[in-house]
Amino acid sequence: MNHRALIATASVLLVAGLLAGCGSSDSLAQQYRDGNEKGYISGDFQIVEIPDADRGEPVVFDGVTEAGEGVSSDDYRGGVLVVNFWYAACGPCIVEAPLLEEVWQEYQEQGVAFLGVNTYDQPATALSFARDNNVTYPSVIDVNDGRVKLAFAQVTPIQATPTTLVIDQEGRVAARIIGQLASASILSTLVADTLAEDTS
Repeated sequence: MNHRALIATASVLLVAGLLAGCGSSDSLAQQYRDGNEKGYISGDFQIVEIPDADRGEPVVFDGVTEAGEGVSSDDYRGGVLVVNFWYAACGPCIVEAPLLEEVWQEYQEQGVAFLGVNTYDQPATALSFARDNNVTYPSVIDVNDGRVKLAFAQVTPIQATPTTLVIDQEGRVAARIIGQLASASILSTLVADTLAEDTS
């Protein structure tokens, strides 16, 4: 089965399963009113690959990691970047953390970078999450002003947490995974496809 068929098959199976994603505070408030306090939004798992001609402009962002280090889109230009939107109390984020780390370990020597965007927590919580879940790539702390999430939301829908984006070598969104990553192989295939693109 080729890469595209694998992704298509996974999408069909997982959409049918309605994998969980964590959602907006408005939706959580509605859950509370309905007496359902599970803390995340059940939603469709979606994989969207974006053709080169439809990718639009590069995403421009800057922020500060949980370790207090500045980071910006310029640091990643010319290489493939995986961006994962998450927060520590998000159940699906906990489940997918080892899968993201697995793909990071697989591709980091090929120049692929990973960056988390924590949309809710302060640095101490993010650092604790990383230690507890053996996550070794950095995360931007975006809770105070949300500017990193806003920069990405201007060019691609970010409808749920977790959302994972694959950014091409020009800084454009090449693929989007909405909801909990079901297997490392799905993300690995998207990263491999983006790495293989001709940028000449």
